[in-house]
Amino acid sequence: MDGKTLARIGAVIFVAVAVTATAVGITRKEEKREGAASLPSSSSTLSPLRWELRRCQILGEAALLDGGCLRLWAEQRDRFVGSAAPSFGSAPKPVASPLPNANTQEAR
Repeated sequence: MDGKTLARIGAVIFVAVAVTATAVGITRKEEKREGAASLPSSSSTLSPLRWELRRCQILGEAALLDGGCLRLWAEQRDRFVGSAAPSFGSAPKPVASPLPNANTQEAR
């Protein structure tokens, strides 16, 4: 056989193996994602905070009506942002805009 022919056969085999490995890898990732949505078992070592966050995540849109999830998210947001975050009762501070006010008309 010619050297070029052997190289082409080798390239075709390599591409076939690469495509097969990619297809197997993708299907395994999808199986892991489906299993990740379930609640953790009692034998896992998730902290109570992470377990509650996972519960709220699994609730989906219903978590917006769950007072526990709303409280938990507010605590996490405050922890992330810090205590300098404005509270709900305070008025927002005005921001100076570098653009001229479009509502004022110049007298001509």
